[in-house]
Amino acid sequence: MTRFTDRIRDLPSHTLGILGGALTWCLLWGEFSVLSVLGGLLLGALIYVIFPAPPLSREVTLHPVSALVFLAVFAKDLVAGSIQVARFALRPSGSPGSSVIAVQLRSRSDLFLSFTGILATLIPGSVVVEAQRATGTLFFHAIGVTTKEQIKAQHESILRQEERLLRAFAARDILESAGYGMRRRHG
Repeated sequence: MTRFTDRIRDLPSHTLGILGGALTWCLLWGEFSVLSVLGGLLLGALIYVIFPAPPLSREVTLHPVSALVFLAVFAKDLVAGSIQVARFALRPSGSPGSSVIAVQLRSRSDLFLSFTGILATLIPGSVVVEAQRATGTLFFHAIGVTTKEQIKAQHESILRQEERLLRAFAARDILESAGYGMRRRHG
């Protein structure tokens, strides 16, 4: 019984996961009623009690303004990538060139290594072909990237995406270890 009560006591460290579960539950049911939200929260908490997972709170902290910036830029990149891939698919001049690009990320967090790779793969035109956990390096296959300038631009784009992700969701120690530090507001 001690493990069960310990799991219940640890629920606050899983708040982000429980909220994500409730959001998923509401999306699956197609409504955001009080009953649907409460059911999603209850189900999310129950899942964490029955199937314990390590807490994300050590690495993940929501920074709302940075999260909005992250989502807006990601949406823009998604649309731009879709247009670029559609242009490559419809043009009559043949297939575009491509490259495999190694990008050593600044964060050493496995969680953010994974999410950076997932997000880059979601944007049309690039896919992760390998991830090296020990060095924090992701290898991307990128369509339409052939010149040194394009390779450099793609490399910098991935690092900027990692920075936006970290600034939106990383805890202070993860940000600082990646060399980003918290931005100070003056006023």
